[in-house]
Amino acid sequence: MNSEEEFYDAETGLESDDSCEVSFKDACVYESKQTVNGKVPSENGVWERRTTLPAPMFSRNDFSVWGFLKKCIGMELSKITMPIVFNEPLSFLQRITEYMEHTYLIHKACTLSDSIERMQLVAAFAVSAVASQWDRTGKPFNPLLGETFELTRDEEGYHMISEQVSHHPPISAFYSESLNQDFSFHGSIYPKLKLWGKSVEAEPKGTMTLELSKHREAYTWTNPMCCVHNVILGKLWIEQYGTVEIVNHSTGDKCVLNFKPCGMFGKELHRVEGHIQDKSKKKHQVIYGKWTECVYSIEPKVYEVNKKAEKKSGGDSKKHKQEQSTGGDDADEMPDVQETVTMIPGSTLLWRVAPRPPHSTQMYNFTNFAMTLNELEPGMIGVIAPTDCRLRPDIRAMENGDIDTASQEKERLEEKQRVARRERAKDEEEWSTRWFQQGNNRYTGAADWIYKGGYFDRRYSDLPDIY
Repeated sequence: MNSEEEFYDAETGLESDDSCEVSFKDACVYESKQTVNGKVPSENGVWERRTTLPAPMFSRNDFSVWGFLKKCIGMELSKITMPIVFNEPLSFLQRITEYMEHTYLIHKACTLSDSIERMQLVAAFAVSAVASQWDRTGKPFNPLLGETFELTRDEEGYHMISEQVSHHPPISAFYSESLNQDFSFHGSIYPKLKLWGKSVEAEPKGTMTLELSKHREAYTWTNPMCCVHNVILGKLWIEQYGTVEIVNHSTGDKCVLNFKPCGMFGKELHRVEGHIQDKSKKKHQVIYGKWTECVYSIEPKVYEVNKKAEKKSGGDSKKHKQEQSTGGDDADEMPDVQETVTMIPGSTLLWRVAPRPPHSTQMYNFTNFAMTLNELEPGMIGVIAPTDCRLRPDIRAMENGDIDTASQEKERLEEKQRVARRERAKDEEEWSTRWFQQGNNRYTGAADWIYKGGYFDRRYSDLPDIY
């Protein structure tokens, strides 16, 4: 076995102690409605999606992150099997599905006749897609090769399918479309993770493509970088940074968004700022806000006048804070979150984040939407594909608070995957994806994974046994 395979197949070496085990009988009930395994029973035959998890998260205080990560500095963390204590009870495929939480923005864009107005909402959707990552410091489970996840939201007018199409490197492909064929949203993601001293940096390589069929438009963009600070010492905190360029390939319109790093005094923490221009590079709208909070648009001239006035009145504002030392082994202190986004008169609100449930901090900082993703609703068994990650025993055990079973099942599934890979190599057999195929993005020409169709026909007899 070469060194790369050793990193891919590393054992966790984790033996959880009794102090971290949480049983369902000890789980708290956080809602006024009576719940069963975190679910709200049906009323008048209508199923209500759950508002909590079956058990709260367990404490991570007894585990040494540094003891595990010190051998990984400079390495791609996607090649290393992380101890389950660092996880949250969702697969990365389910985490991708959280892009769809604010699908109403796409539906609204479909109804607009002006391309600049549509771009405003597409930009808001691109920002909203990363909003759920705020304070989500748990690592989603790495999908097994061939793993899938489907989500249907009849009331929101779409369904979505994703598949783990490659294990080395890890690539996840997804395809979503509206039930009335107004739009499709698809892409593939290769999350490159690296440890740099006290932080983990995630580069979500891959192109997002949104097609609005009524307007015969296609938009493409890539997601910003994500950094998790203090993985060794101190309180974990997240920032997103980098430039996101959204291109309308039909009109030539472009939106350039700058996700700002927090900066020396934390003034820019979570801030997003950018503009929309047409194909002649004329600026039409300025976009501003926070990816954790809200996004506004405003005319460029009004924005510039406001910025100049702000600089005149607040030129000495930085003097009230002194730079804190971050040298040596000290933690990277999270800057104090500045005041909420101040709306400039004349602005239009494009998007505002939905409040998280009051017990979110005890539930892996999940949003209401995330809370429902691993729920097995009535009638799902025998309908969803047997490769659906709702059926993964390790994620299910962790969600139920049984960390020991979750760890054992995770190691069993990883070993089963390794055995299957060795058998294919012995037989000189190539892995064949089921729902996606390699190709090129028709708008950018970049390497991509294209949905082949057919998933919702429910013919699953030839799917692999991965669990």
